[in-house]
Amino acid sequence: MNRLGKKANETLIEMALSADGEECNGPETISTAGSEIPSSSEGLNSTETTLLIPEHQVIDKRHQSKDSIFFRDGVRRIDFVLSYVDDLNKEWEKKLERRKEFESNLQKAGLELETEDKKESEDGKIFFVKIHAPWEVLITYAEVLNIKVPIRENDIPPMVENPLDCVLFPLRLPEKVMHPEPDYFTAPFSKDKQELYLINDESTFFSPSMRNRIVNYILTRCPYGTEEGKKKFGIKRLLNNGTYTAAYPLHDCQYWKKASDPNCDSERYTLYMEWARFLRFYKEQPLVLIRKYYGEKIGIYFAWLGFYTEMLFLAAVVGLICFLYGLFTMDENMSSKEICDPAIGGEIIMCPLCDRDCEYWRLNTTCESSQYSHLFDNVATLFFAIFMGIWVTLFLEFWKRRQARLKYEWDLVDFEEEQQQLQLRPEYEAKCTQKKKNPVTQEMEPYIPLTSQAVRFCISGATVLFWVSLIIASMIAVIVYRLAVYAAFASLMENTQTLQPISGVLTPQLATSVTASCLNFVIIMILNFFYERIAIWITDMEIPRTHMEYENRLTMKMFLFQFVNYYSSCFYVAFFKGKFVGYPGAYTYMFNRWRNEECDPAGCLIELTTQLTIVMAGKQIWGNIQEAIVPWICNWWGRRKARNNPENLYSRWEQDHDLQTFGALGLFYEYLEMVIQFGFITLFVASFPLAPLLALMNNILEIRVDSWKLTTQYRRPVAAKAHSIGVWQEILNGMAILSVVTNAFIVAFTSDMIPRLVYYYAYFENEHSPMSGYINNSLSVFLISDFPEENKPKENPENFVICRYRDYRYPPDHEKKYMHTMQFWHILAAKLAFIIIMEHVVFIVKFFVAWMIPDVPADVKAKIKREKYLTQKILHEYELEKLKERLCQGDTRATEKEFMATEGRMELSRAM
Repeated sequence: MNRLGKKANETLIEMALSADGEECNGPETISTAGSEIPSSSEGLNSTETTLLIPEHQVIDKRHQSKDSIFFRDGVRRIDFVLSYVDDLNKEWEKKLERRKEFESNLQKAGLELETEDKKESEDGKIFFVKIHAPWEVLITYAEVLNIKVPIRENDIPPMVENPLDCVLFPLRLPEKVMHPEPDYFTAPFSKDKQELYLINDESTFFSPSMRNRIVNYILTRCPYGTEEGKKKFGIKRLLNNGTYTAAYPLHDCQYWKKASDPNCDSERYTLYMEWARFLRFYKEQPLVLIRKYYGEKIGIYFAWLGFYTEMLFLAAVVGLICFLYGLFTMDENMSSKEICDPAIGGEIIMCPLCDRDCEYWRLNTTCESSQYSHLFDNVATLFFAIFMGIWVTLFLEFWKRRQARLKYEWDLVDFEEEQQQLQLRPEYEAKCTQKKKNPVTQEMEPYIPLTSQAVRFCISGATVLFWVSLIIASMIAVIVYRLAVYAAFASLMENTQTLQPISGVLTPQLATSVTASCLNFVIIMILNFFYERIAIWITDMEIPRTHMEYENRLTMKMFLFQFVNYYSSCFYVAFFKGKFVGYPGAYTYMFNRWRNEECDPAGCLIELTTQLTIVMAGKQIWGNIQEAIVPWICNWWGRRKARNNPENLYSRWEQDHDLQTFGALGLFYEYLEMVIQFGFITLFVASFPLAPLLALMNNILEIRVDSWKLTTQYRRPVAAKAHSIGVWQEILNGMAILSVVTNAFIVAFTSDMIPRLVYYYAYFENEHSPMSGYINNSLSVFLISDFPEENKPKENPENFVICRYRDYRYPPDHEKKYMHTMQFWHILAAKLAFIIIMEHVVFIVKFFVAWMIPDVPADVKAKIKREKYLTQKILHEYELEKLKERLCQGDTRATEKEFMATEGRMELSRAM
């Protein structure tokens, strides 16, 4: 290591020392890198390093473009901005002292500062501290963060052109947008080997996203003193205690027009014009530019969302075909024909659907609902359920391949996890009072005793269990609502003449299901609002050690809650409603008061479809309102005063300051929304083949809404690296396996397919029309005189003697009166056999497909090997040249054996 690097490293470690002489965790990881970083007296003049501008000093902002992203000298780029309000309260002196110490330490770390007085701000209250990272700082931390930079232009020929390119041309974006830079072979940056890299211009060698990532790395680790005997450091704490009000990198221009400065790339404008406008919904996404501007973490989210949307197109087409099949065969459905036939369905008297208040009714009153049920309950449902089980495997496997290609193209092949993610969280260090020696680093680190961890996990588990129980209780309350209001709907529809014209479509069952679904959706949204905050509080209480551990714990808690919250009502309708009803005279009751619900004679599938449609569509509409309209209103309200001021007084840092903050959990909520949607289109897709189509339309809008709000309504997020979608991949894999089971059970127990197939092959009565007589066969007979007094309807004006109910039981004149018939057991056996066969077939196909499709494409493997080979070759040649120079200069340490060893290593590398 050279003298300059050593000096920088020592400076940073000294900055990190706490009052008791111990080093804080952040800078410990950078003990092997550094460069000479000038102090304020060496690298900056007094104006540039001003921390607090005197009140009498006024800067004329009219000499500076409102879109300037540079210091007043027009040369040094603004990499980060801090803002604060100089409020004269009791904390004022403490905050002032913290700021002075923090900014002084930033300068000692080599950063250059320039402060805008509050008199120059739009509202006259806010100070802005602009931060610039000079070249010495950038190269120091590029090595610390292991940033890969270009060493040679990629010489691997591009892939063979796709013959469909001419067809897909309307979907393409211009080449300069899709690939704004040439493709390079890259290698981790090293200060000692700068001549290896393609450094044409020091001011543009590191992209703005790299620069703000480096500055943020310093900000999160810079100390600002000791309070209450504890070391204090990091911009996050200063934001939490109000010392600073905001910390953010700048957008490079306004989104609706290019910057006037020719040195600015105006990438924000390009992203808005080519990506964020809804009229570009049919175009591909400029992923390279997204990654360059926002960083890999945001880039890989949009890559995943775009790939998910592309794969949904296939599922949506197949689902639409299955739906159209049901629509075109509706008139051929024998079951609905018999129900609608006045001579069959009109003569079948059904038992009352509730006690006392409900009347006997004729089967043909459900004619329309039985016809609509056929749209989703037909033989195509079985095919679509099997298809979706295979589709989800194809989606996950092809995404792994796509992800592997992105990892190579975005220089993430050797990326483990960003050091910032693996290091201790400042909150962890602040709350841990005890320390122990790390067996790897042999340094003292804070830790939480096992007893304390156990207590925290017990409290966390109990809280999660309580809230999950609360969701289940709310679902039971909705079920009680369904049971309680059904009788009211039945009575209202029978006695209200104005409802008679629609009584065929809006049956009491459907009315109850729709209102209960809407009520359930409202409860879901309310519980979701509260639990989001509870989950964050619980995770904070657990004090996770690293940022990654924090995100993973929060993800699992939120997903568990959302899973129960959104899917519990669908699970009830799919697997419990109508399954434990009993029979007339011996009904089962909830809490010994409310009689359990029965399914429609045509089955419960149409009700599951209704439930799924309302919850899924409602969530998507509400989500888009929250994501697009709410930030727009907030920004409009915040900028309303600025419109009265001249444009040239509203600076770039003030414009961005008035935007919304894209928090650390911003992407978390985006992933969560999409994963919940993924559950809707996989777990219950057998009941609603149009679910993928709804999801496709939503995602086309979602991509543009997310891109629009990120480009126009939010401050520029700090760039962060990510080589995958993280723990969400495991959650998707788990849901894919669960979806096979749920869809098999839906086809077997919720739809009427298995009973119809058993009747068709084993119990048909007419060889020429095997399905004729199915409805009569599926309804059992009950003798009305067997009704107990507490269940018997109040009125029987037509003096019916028998009524029918949906079940397979012996008639009242049989020796096994009201007991299950053999056909019931045959159907049950067929259902169980179907579940086992379908699950095994789909799982075998899934695992075979997963085995057949390699996770990494062959051409990507070749490129990775080629890049590693070239990198080693270039580095070895560089070392050899350096060794030759030392020999020529008479360096006695450069021995002939060392020269031969270097050449031998090159030969070995070529052979490998």
